[in-house]
Order: sequence, then C-alpha cells, then structure tokens
Amino acid sequence: MEVEMDRSNKKIPFLKHPTIKKMVRQRYFYLLLIPGVVWAALFAYAPMVGLYMAFVDYQPTLGDFWGSLFKAEFVGLQWFQYFFSGQDFWIVMRNTLVSSVLTLSIGFILPIIIAIMLNEVRITWFKRTVQTASYLPFFISWVVAASIVITLLSAEGPVNQLLMKIGFIEQGILFMQEGKMFWIIIALSNAWKDMGYNSIMYMAAIAAIPTELFEAAKVDGANRLKQIWHILLPMLRPTIIILLILNIGNLMNTGFDQYFLLGNSLNRSYSDVIDTYAFRYGIQNGMFSYAAAVSMFKSVIAFILVITVNQISKKMGQTHLF
Repeated sequence: MEVEMDRSNKKIPFLKHPTIKKMVRQRYFYLLLIPGVVWAALFAYAPMVGLYMAFVDYQPTLGDFWGSLFKAEFVGLQWFQYFFSGQDFWIVMRNTLVSSVLTLSIGFILPIIIAIMLNEVRITWFKRTVQTASYLPFFISWVVAASIVITLLSAEGPVNQLLMKIGFIEQGILFMQEGKMFWIIIALSNAWKDMGYNSIMYMAAIAAIPTELFEAAKVDGANRLKQIWHILLPMLRPTIIILLILNIGNLMNTGFDQYFLLGNSLNRSYSDVIDTYAFRYGIQNGMFSYAAAVSMFKSVIAFILVITVNQISKKMGQTHLF
C-alpha cells in the first residue's frame, strides 16, 4: 500500500511538498485532532461573533437575536469610554488585580511544594491518602466549597473558636463582613481548592526525571536537600515557566463562582471584580453591550499579558510557549 501511495504521489507535484508528505504519513494523528478542532471552532471561536455587541447599542428582541444584534445602532467605543471614566473602574481593577496576584502568589507555589514533598514520601499508603485528600477539593463545586468556607469563618465557627481558645482574640471576628480580609480569604480558598489538582503536572514532570541523576549526585556526597535544589528544581524549571506564563495570562480571569458566592453587600467594595461586575450590569441590569465591552477589555488584557510574559521569557533564553 505504501508503494502504491508513493507512486500516486509522484503523479501529483503538490504531494511532493515536505509538509504534505509529513501530513500524509501522520494522517491518523490528524484524524484524531478533528473532534478537538470542531469543538474549538464551535465553542471557542464561533461565539466570538458576539463581540460585535460591545460596539453597538444592543436591545434584545424575542426570537430574532441576530437581527437585533446586527441592526442595532453602532456606537463604536462608547461603552469602553463609559467603563474607563466611571468611578467603578478603579475599584473593580484594584480588586481584580490584588486578589489575582495574591491567588497566584499562594496558589502557584503550593502545588510545587506538595509535589516535591509527596515525591519524598516512601510509605505508599500514606502517599496515596495525602494525594487523594489534596485532589478532592478540586472536584467539589464552588457552591459546596463556599458553604464550607462561610461555616468555618462564621462568628461561632471553628476558626473563631480556635483563636479564642488560644487567647488570640476575645470575641469572634466577622470575617465575611470585613472587606479588607476578603482578598486573603479568596486567595486561600482558591489555593486550597486547586493545589492538589495542579500538583499532578509537577508530579508527572518529577517522574520523568532520570533516576541516574539523583544516584550520581548521591555518590558525589549530595544529601537529599541538595539533590532537590540542584537537580529536581532545575529539571522542573521548564514546566514551572510554562505554567507561570499561562497563570499570568489568567490574572484578569479571576473566576465568577467564588466571588459571587463569598461576596456580599458588606464586602462588595473589595469582592467586586470584573466578572461579577459584568454579570451585575449585563444580566441583572440588562446592559448587555456594556457587559460585553467590559468582558472584551478583560480578554484583551489577558492576551497582552500572555504575549508579553512569553516574549520576556524568550528574550531571557528560558522556555516559552511560542
């Protein structure tokens, strides 16, 4: 069959191109890509047509979405100007950036530490138990997770009871009503929920490190701490850099569920981020074009962050995405 294919290729000059030859040889792998490409086209790229809503004064009508969208009055950058000039802009940006940076600072380091610590555990049953316990929060919905956090931090909850028993406070602290505490609460909640799942990638990278490197270092007299510092961490650097670039790209994408569920009217000045702000104006107030403009601004900033950080990593000679 291969001989017949080669003969047919000679009759068609187009098929002599190296890229085409490579695609023909790997045709089954490209066939496996088709479902993913179709999914991305339908659910990731096709909805981007709706970004046009950010540049018009969209007023929905029953049964004719596309007609009402493309016949709406074109207003250009009016909604963006309205967002930038409003007094909510700086508050929302502050909350989004501060909570995201705190989440990144805590949530990015913890999975690395967990992966390294689990790699050092030699008791199999204990290692699996800790792994399972750390993974479970990721599969819990934010509705349940938020209820757990609120219960733990209530005036008579376990956290306040513990603090009072050790004499740190005399009466319970209303954590969820203290706006200044919200940022650290949301950062710790995100880290607790995602750290176990995020550590899987680092554990896979550690498993791929040749054991001969550790054995050679041991022969040279390096203890376990030096092996981690001089072998394990440098070998993890490419994985760490790639995930850091992706996480920095998500700085503006704080998430919606946790902020909506843990936020309230008393801490709104600290819990209102771009996602909840767009939801409130778009769904609750019916300002669909304004919400689309706010969300588009967030996506553009995220794209710029990914490109910038990737180029910086590339210029420094480190691992990069593209």
